[in-house]
Amino acid sequence: MNPDTPDSLIPYDEIVQEALRAVVGRVLGSIVTGGGMLPGTHHFYITFKTGAPGVSIPARLRERFPDEMTIVLQNKFWDLEVGDQGFSVSLTFNQVPAKLQIPFSAITAFVDPAVDFGLQFQAAVEELAPEAHEDAENDGPDGTDPDGAGDGSNVVSVDFGRKK
Repeated sequence: MNPDTPDSLIPYDEIVQEALRAVVGRVLGSIVTGGGMLPGTHHFYITFKTGAPGVSIPARLRERFPDEMTIVLQNKFWDLEVGDQGFSVSLTFNQVPAKLQIPFSAITAFVDPAVDFGLQFQAAVEELAPEAHEDAENDGPDGTDPDGAGDGSNVVSVDFGRKK
């Protein structure tokens, strides 16, 4: 866009972000309707802002991940529920079960390394400099990318600039 282009009165960036987050909801919803099991080798890495409105996680996890957290839905998850505004899931962290409630608006990344698919989102909360924290690892096989496809070659990133 050139500097003479007027500001849009239509919030295209918000509309696109909302549509892409609906993809996450639809994928997770298909897992629920399919009996709660991931088909084939599919598994998901979901990154979200822990301080976003509507996020509900145990205090110990919020202390450990004060800004952002990545969860893995692969082998050890249960009680996956998907609604219009977000999802909830139970996972274990260091063999301690925890239920998380995550609105779609808090998600910043969704990746399915089994098929080299990924989406990145603009954060729906005020951007703050992320605080240092440990790598997110809920209990999984070994925490590695089993097929080595983590090169990001199929990641869709939508970032609309705004004139100020």
